[in-house]
Amino acid sequence: MQAAPVRATPIPSFTTALRAVESLLMSGGQRTARRNAWSSVLEDRRRAKDRVEAQRVLDLAGTAPSPATRP
Repeated sequence: MQAAPVRATPIPSFTTALRAVESLLMSGGQRTARRNAWSSVLEDRRRAKDRVEAQRVLDLAGTAPSPATRP
C-alpha cells in the first residue's frame, strides 16, 4: 500500500477563504469599517454580559439599588 501524497500547500481555512473573497469585493476602507463595527458589537456584548453578572451579584447580596435610583 502506498501512503497518501502530502500536499505542498495546505488547504486554506474557511476564514482565509472568506477574507480573500472580502478583499476582492470591498475596498480597504470598507473592510476596516466592517471590522471596526464587528469589534464594537463584540465589546457591547462583553459589557452587557458584565452588567448582567454585576446585577446578579448585587441581587444575591441583597444590595441592588432600587429602580428609582438607577441612572
